[in-house]
Amino acid sequence: MTTEPAAPTSPHAPAAAQAAPPHGATAAAPRFVVDAVSVERAHLPVVRAVSLVIEPGSISVLLGSNGAGKTTLLEGLSGVIGLAGGRITLDGAELHRLGAGARARAGLGHVEQGRTVFRQLTTQENLLVGAADPASLSWAYELFPELHQRRGVRAALLSGGEQQMLVVARALLCRPKVLLIDEMSAGLAPIVVARLMKAVRRLADQGLAVLLVEQFAALALSIGDRAYVLRRGRMVFDGRCAQLRGDAQRLHRLYLGGGADTDTQAEGTTPPVGA
Repeated sequence: MTTEPAAPTSPHAPAAAQAAPPHGATAAAPRFVVDAVSVERAHLPVVRAVSLVIEPGSISVLLGSNGAGKTTLLEGLSGVIGLAGGRITLDGAELHRLGAGARARAGLGHVEQGRTVFRQLTTQENLLVGAADPASLSWAYELFPELHQRRGVRAALLSGGEQQMLVVARALLCRPKVLLIDEMSAGLAPIVVARLMKAVRRLADQGLAVLLVEQFAALALSIGDRAYVLRRGRMVFDGRCAQLRGDAQRLHRLYLGGGADTDTQAEGTTPPVGA
């Protein structure tokens, strides 16, 4: 097994990582800015005027109940579905006018729900599909040694945890500057989830900007830096993860409404649909 390269040479953002400020420093320009983004499904509003900022070297956690609009927001940001309004910029460059492929080439990665592997290809062949540089496979194998051990095995025969590691590693080999991760813990054992969370935290510490949607709120908040909470398609909380850690009652109020925490924007009259 190869030894770990220095952080600036990690494949997720080699040039950008060298230019990024250290974790916790103030960037001259935020890495990824979402400005008043709205997304619709079947012409019905799902996400309404959501704004957030993801800094390099940090994890932003996006929380909310089922149907709050989390998956729809990520799909709108990556270009899987179109935006109904708003702007998206990455290092100052506008992405909202681009298609999904162009956004990916600009540095926006997306790990979708469902562990979408090429089932008939081997582990290594799956990684080569996403690799900007085949030599960087050694880095993926160092991050997830399980994949190196199973590199000749068809992806269909991998465990659920190994498939999720494969999906994350394949996305990283495309060298994103920002990585959107949607519910990577779904259906996995807690020990595997903890393993994946540790890897995501390590990647952020090396300079990657991460937006993490996660059902296990306490675990996500334990590794995250900034927290956002969506309710019925609107942002109702924007603050530090530390403000929500260990406060189950406050999270409950934010998820469902009522109590001292109130919406940051007025509620609309049309109920949103979708995830």
